[in-house]
Amino acid sequence: MTMPRCLGLDTSNYTTSVAVFDGAAGENLGRLLDVPQGALGLRQSDALFQHVKRLPELFGALRDRGLLQTIEAVGASTRPRAVEGSYMPCFLAGEGQGRAIADTLGAPFFPVSHQQGHIAAAAWSAGRMELLDSPMLAWHLSGGTTELLLVEPDGVNVRARCIGGTSDISAGQLIDRTGVLLGLDFPAGRALDALSREADTQKHFHVKLNGLTFSLSGVENQVKALCEKGERPADVARFTLDTVAGAVRRTTAAALKEYPGLPVLCSGGVASNSRLREQMGEAVFAEPRCSADNALGVAILAWRSLHSGEGGL
Repeated sequence: MTMPRCLGLDTSNYTTSVAVFDGAAGENLGRLLDVPQGALGLRQSDALFQHVKRLPELFGALRDRGLLQTIEAVGASTRPRAVEGSYMPCFLAGEGQGRAIADTLGAPFFPVSHQQGHIAAAAWSAGRMELLDSPMLAWHLSGGTTELLLVEPDGVNVRARCIGGTSDISAGQLIDRTGVLLGLDFPAGRALDALSREADTQKHFHVKLNGLTFSLSGVENQVKALCEKGERPADVARFTLDTVAGAVRRTTAAALKEYPGLPVLCSGGVASNSRLREQMGEAVFAEPRCSADNALGVAILAWRSLHSGEGGL
């Protein structure tokens, strides 16, 4: 017997992904966008164009696996965060196709934010879905975001308020820029992580905290200086990742003094980094496949909304 499923779409700045979820099991298919060698990102128009081209390919892969049967609801990420003014054109690709599919099937459509999807995917993959039903602290660590969030239930979804994080560049930007300096492909997180394990030294930069906020632009300058001095690439990689991990760890400890007893969830692509996982041993982490941008969290939230009796759009 085929289980009823919910379909999710997420078209972030660097990944096209589609997913299905049946209340217990989920499958996510994603593909990174093509970024020119040596470049540090894509224009939104280029990202949107690539998403439009790749979504049919991913839907075809779901169909070939027999996963597009009995779709009873559709969800899509429609903006980066669930706050006023949050907008990126690349999300129009997933939202537009998601709404069209829902209308074709006569199924409800559930819009969520990219950030809410990350949190849901992280909780599910860690086997901790109950975290979505009570307050927690959550890190959203990605190429564009380094935010410490106070997360509270909002019906079957979550409401996230930023209480800390970076004041300038994100952890993902620092990691990617370091990787490009070292000749790695963009995005560089996975390759930089692997390279760091070959390091001979354990140096890091002690980032200053201002409450629950910190800056990483000074670390980028330190990284450039190390490269100019001819430091081994592996040592530069270790320096960068240990500095990021240390800043996140100390900020988390400071936050827990203000919000004692709350669990800590780590989501986003940077959360798959091994150095961070070692230093944040008490935190709940998503599986690496659910740390990077994915549509699985969107499908999970669509399923929760549908089975709570919400009508959708």
